[in-house]
Amino acid sequence: MTVDDANAGGESEPSPFPVPEPSAYPTPHHEVDHTAEPSDDPLAIRLEQLILGADRRYTPFQAARTAGVSMELASRFWRAMGFADIGQAKALTEADVLALRRLAGLVEAGLLSEPMAVQVARSTGQTTARLAEWQIDSFLEGLTEPPEPGMTRTEVTYPLVELLLPELEEFLVYVWRRQLAAATGRVLVQASDDEEMVDRRLAVGFADLVGFTRLTRRLEEEELGELVEAFETTCADLVAAHGGRLIKTLGDEVLYCADDPGTAAEIALRLIETLGHDETMPALRVGIAFGTVTTRMGDVFGTTVNLASRLTSIAPKDAVLVDGALAKELSRTGDAPVSESEAAEEATRAEKEGRKPAAYRFALQPMWQRPVRGLGVVEPWLLTRRPT
Repeated sequence: MTVDDANAGGESEPSPFPVPEPSAYPTPHHEVDHTAEPSDDPLAIRLEQLILGADRRYTPFQAARTAGVSMELASRFWRAMGFADIGQAKALTEADVLALRRLAGLVEAGLLSEPMAVQVARSTGQTTARLAEWQIDSFLEGLTEPPEPGMTRTEVTYPLVELLLPELEEFLVYVWRRQLAAATGRVLVQASDDEEMVDRRLAVGFADLVGFTRLTRRLEEEELGELVEAFETTCADLVAAHGGRLIKTLGDEVLYCADDPGTAAEIALRLIETLGHDETMPALRVGIAFGTVTTRMGDVFGTTVNLASRLTSIAPKDAVLVDGALAKELSRTGDAPVSESEAAEEATRAEKEGRKPAAYRFALQPMWQRPVRGLGVVEPWLLTRRPT
């Protein structure tokens, strides 16, 4: 439906969504058209009403006015959440009005600044958009195969969604609360001052599949999708199980971080060892750097992140390269010896004196210094697991 079609029903308000200049409103990374016009299929309309929990009854202008929010602020919130501009289409519900009231109320009460409220809307919209896409593509698709000839997928989907929706909603809230509690503990409890709550010292690791571009030319789309899913799933499980945090996945690459350098090193070696036993997987390389990191909206930024990425690009196949800061920290904590020659001498002395030598988890081998674009000269260290 066009804007003119929507206005033909008697709506006379000026269009609240003028087309912005590209530089003024950058398109969200995950833009999802949550407010598109419903189809003419009665079952599809019923399914949409079931998920939204209400009928569409407001234009954007009416929703903003009912919520007591300026059209300008409402537009900023909607765009931040990833909702497409819809002109004067009557496509919004009571839930949309309530969401506007809540966000605006947080700003009016002084609990959030307006820019922060927009950030909340954007982070929530981007995260849930990806979640919704994944559930539709990977979850519902596999459960809605028509059991009988003549049945449509929509006919099968409606009763399934009716049963699953409240359970998935409760589960989503549970996981969010758990993650919020964990994040609060990490940031508020571990940070020694206010500055560290934003700019913190973290170990950042990139894991990258070698030769992925060439692989995409050989595999069918379905095979490629299965490989990427297996890679991402394995990485996510290993990172979480060993105390790290998966920041994001980029198809053939994952970014993770950890508060403790030893944790980041253990995750890297586990990734190499686990994926190395999978014959369907290409070789893997990992780069880790340790230092100050800026965190924003669940992502990490800064020189430390850039260095980890560069180390990954120069790492050998099935190997882990770390920067000097992480190598120094591993030595300081006793996870790796300061030097292999000193460790060997200490082991010899311990054997003569009848005591156990120091036990190290990792071994570090200095590599050739090399210039790294944008970061100057760095000295990578090859990280391996120390024999027990």
